[in-house]
Order: sequence, then structure tokens, then C-alpha cells
Amino acid sequence: MIVILHNIRSLYNVGSIFRTADAAGIEKIYLCGFTPTPIDQFGKYRPQLAKISLGAEKYVAWEKVDSTAKLIDKLKGEGYKIFSVEQSKKSIPYYSLKAKSYKSKTIALVLGNEIKGLPLAILKRSDKILEIPMKGRKESLNVAVAFGIIAFHLISQ
Repeated sequence: MIVILHNIRSLYNVGSIFRTADAAGIEKIYLCGFTPTPIDQFGKYRPQLAKISLGAEKYVAWEKVDSTAKLIDKLKGEGYKIFSVEQSKKSIPYYSLKAKSYKSKTIALVLGNEIKGLPLAILKRSDKILEIPMKGRKESLNVAVAFGIIAFHLISQ
């Protein structure tokens, strides 16, 4: 499984996602749009990200990509199934997805901005839109927490 992070703004969220990705055996993380990379423009590791990732950014392959839409189109052409994490009218509960019917090597999990989520252009390119049903008063989870829940669900099947 690979992960696509679209316009994640927090270094701490990205660091947490790297750490969880390492634990889950994620093949690669694509950092799209303004999502920060583990290394700054001067070639130095970002201490805020590294503090949270505990070095996982050195073990999980990653690549900076400008256009999420172009990346998704390319991956679809390579046979990947695109699963976006977002609350929408077309979303399904993440646990209703039968990941056994997909090879984990062909799953691309897309997560979006902490405030705005994923844009419609990305959702339209998705094979499935997954959501975590909420029972409390808040209508969302931290993006890194949501990633952990869904990633481990997908790899455990």
C-alpha cells in the first residue's frame, strides 16, 4: 500500500503519519501540494517532523509531488485502486470495504488537508471514498489518527 498526503499543513501530522506508516509496512508516501517534506530546502531534516516520526522518515520511502491529480491519474494507469479518506455523500464506512478483494500493493490511500479535506477533483478520481463514522459531537478526527485506523484495517484483512 502507498499513501498520498494532499496539502497536509502540520509537520507534526506528517511526522506521525510517517511513524505509523513504518509500523504498518507502507511502501511509500507521496507528499503532494504544500505538504512538508522531512528535509527542508537546505537539505536538513526538519526537527519538528523528526521528533514525532522517531526516524521513520529515514525508513519509509517518500517523494515530493506537485500535482495530486496527475499522480492519481498515473497510479490508476498502473492499476492502483484509489481510496480517499473523507466525509462525503458518496463515502462508505471504512470497515465495509473488503480489502481482501484488493492486493495491498495496489491500494493508494489518499488523505487531505486538516481543515479543508480533499477537493472534489480528487474525490472524483477515487475508486472508493472511506469515512470513519463519528458517534460524538465533533465531526472529525486528526488526520494522522484517521490514517492509523484505516491503514491498519486495510492491512489486517
